[in-house]
Amino acid sequence: MKFEELLDFIQHKMRMSHVYQPVMIRTLLAHHGEANDETIAKNLLPHDRSQIEYYQQITRNMVGRVLRQRGVVEREGNNYRLSGFEELNPEQIEALREACDRKLSEYISKRGNRIYEHRRKSAGYISGTLKYEVLKAAKFRCELCGVSADERALEADHIIPRNKDGTDDLSNLQALCYRCNAMKRDRDDTDFRAVRESYSVREKGCIFCELRPARIISQNELAVVIRDGYPVTPLHSLVIPKRHARDYFDLGTSEMKATNFLLHETKTAILAEDETVEGFNIGVNTGEAAGQTVMHCHIHLIPRRKGDTDNPRGGIRGVIPGKMGYEANY
Repeated sequence: MKFEELLDFIQHKMRMSHVYQPVMIRTLLAHHGEANDETIAKNLLPHDRSQIEYYQQITRNMVGRVLRQRGVVEREGNNYRLSGFEELNPEQIEALREACDRKLSEYISKRGNRIYEHRRKSAGYISGTLKYEVLKAAKFRCELCGVSADERALEADHIIPRNKDGTDDLSNLQALCYRCNAMKRDRDDTDFRAVRESYSVREKGCIFCELRPARIISQNELAVVIRDGYPVTPLHSLVIPKRHARDYFDLGTSEMKATNFLLHETKTAILAEDETVEGFNIGVNTGEAAGQTVMHCHIHLIPRRKGDTDNPRGGIRGVIPGKMGYEANY
């Protein structure tokens, strides 16, 4: 590509969703037109605020704290100072640098790639497309602290970590800002083996715990979808958590995410299958007084079509006869 073509591409044709393209081109220019992927990655890092925030947390909560406790460094606000630095001469400074380099080289030689294995196992690579779906579902806000993606970089985090056999299924991912993700990783002492075992709880004799595989039309790690055995309308479906949870309020956050994902997926499939569907009722019966007959949480997704009832006004209010029609006064 000639100079004029490359300049025109950069100035007029480059479509950017991140800083990556100009940084990569600039790196290649600085290295006589050729560089390996590690060199390019190192040049991308200074532009990744999430990585900077991660190592700020490491500095404050780990290495900075240890060195302060040992009297090696002092901290004032966000600044750190090496204790006694002003008394060192140039030769002593160089000797200390060399000692640090040797210590670092010995450690890397001994441990190798295991140094960062904890990050590879818990994070790993999640495709941009999948990460986008996770952030979109969270409305581009951290699902723990609520901060916007405009204020702090967000990540797609595994609810059940990969090193505890968690998968990249969308229902097992949540959006966390880098600060919350770092704090979760450092402080969360939950035994995920116990959590995973709780998801396998089934009750003998429960019709939803003992579903025939042929009835399941869709599923993810924590929930399934079946057609209702006594449909209110055609394609009436049930979204059911796999764990024997008595009612909706017994569901954990990850199960709510899993069932909500299947509600959206099933709604899309129904619309693709039947173009006469113009709306939906979504409902959960919780407790006998509310009409629950199977004491295993299940969420009704009922497709609605024009003319399927004389007057649909009031919708779900019809669970109590005579309460559907009303005049709004609010």
